[in-house]
Amino acid sequence: MKPIRSIFLLVLLLALPIAAIADNLMQAYYDAKAFDVEYASAQASLEASREKIPQGRALLLPSIGLAHSYTQTDLDVDNDDSSVLPDYQRDYRTDSYAITLTQPIMRSQNWLQYKQASRLVQQAEMTYAAASQNLILRVAQAYFDVLAAQDTLAFARAQKAAISEQREQAKRNFETGIATITDTHEAQARHDLADAQEIAAQSDLDIKQRILQRLTGKRYTELHRLPEHVVLTPPDGDLNQWIGRSENQNLTVATQRLQMEVQQLEVRRNKASHLPTLDLVASYGDSDQTGSQLSDIGNHTVTSSVGIQFNLPLFAGGATSSRVREAITLLDKARADFENTRRQQAQATEQNYINVVNGIAQVRALEQALTSSESALESNKLGYDVGIRINIDVLNAQQQVFSTRRDLAQARYNTILSLLKLKASAGALGEPDLEKVNTVLEVRAALDHSPLLTQTKQGEKHENSSTL
Repeated sequence: MKPIRSIFLLVLLLALPIAAIADNLMQAYYDAKAFDVEYASAQASLEASREKIPQGRALLLPSIGLAHSYTQTDLDVDNDDSSVLPDYQRDYRTDSYAITLTQPIMRSQNWLQYKQASRLVQQAEMTYAAASQNLILRVAQAYFDVLAAQDTLAFARAQKAAISEQREQAKRNFETGIATITDTHEAQARHDLADAQEIAAQSDLDIKQRILQRLTGKRYTELHRLPEHVVLTPPDGDLNQWIGRSENQNLTVATQRLQMEVQQLEVRRNKASHLPTLDLVASYGDSDQTGSQLSDIGNHTVTSSVGIQFNLPLFAGGATSSRVREAITLLDKARADFENTRRQQAQATEQNYINVVNGIAQVRALEQALTSSESALESNKLGYDVGIRINIDVLNAQQQVFSTRRDLAQARYNTILSLLKLKASAGALGEPDLEKVNTVLEVRAALDHSPLLTQTKQGEKHENSSTL
């Protein structure tokens, strides 16, 4: 009976729904790498660009061609005066082939185009690296947007529950004659507003989840979250150092710098069209002919040759000079684009640096504001119980607590995202940075406990804090 009982229990366990395992930030990132079409497009573009190297190298290597021809000729000649030249018929065939080899010896255009190919591949690699960084930012943005939407919904529901409790208390006080009906109406109005806020929060959460799903191809039932208390550290180095890193290491700036180098080579390549070319040309041919128009006697001919071919362009209608002028103008454009990109990235770096520094200060201020708001709420509730505060004071204090908690959570997410953007602007963002953020995340509900009932002690706050 034991084997049968074991099989029965196994079937029963398989039939039960499996509890969803919480997904973390790195899992979402790996899912996005395998699913996101924008990242896949960047990968395909890189692979295609790498083919420019063998294409450019082929211009420096010999080219070999084989030509073959076979001709069957049926000749029927009717002369006007057959006594002078009799009529005749002749059938013959010609079978020939030739092999030709051409080795460039002096072709400046080919060498410059090969150098261009190398720069273009480097440019494609930079573009792919930028796409990888962009994927990290998009995943982090979508991930934290979902967390923020979950927080907003959780806070809205908790606030609604607190308002319901306050409404019931107002009803009891009215029934006993302690309070007026106004307290009940105020609580009911706040409760109706909380209903609307909950619906809006649920709608926003659905949208944010779909954005993350479109990026990763999966819909997650539970995500790892930031701990209740996380210590955010400022970026290493001052603003000028980060701007310097951006100008030297930013991938978009590096891509534009390579584009400028490609255009410089393009100018040289077009100017090289005025220069002479020198090629080594060798050929071997074999022809077998069974006859001709004049004779029935066939022949077999073998031809081989080796020589130097020199070509000097003299005049092409002004097209070469026009292409040179065009390339010089495009080089000026590439220089202007490079400078514009450098300035934009420096500005973005400055903005992200300020957002990180100010974000950390905002988080600290909101943490202090939350402590003060929770203390004010407790005081207002106590004052309402003893009759020195009215119901609207308690409702306002509740609203302040939940708004502060929501703003605090959003400020933490925004600061982390700004830090990732700052590293991306300096060309230093990679998977280890995302892994570092992921190690701080933990499995917990969007709202572990009601902020109205639990007050965290300062000692516990420092003891359980995580540093990022």
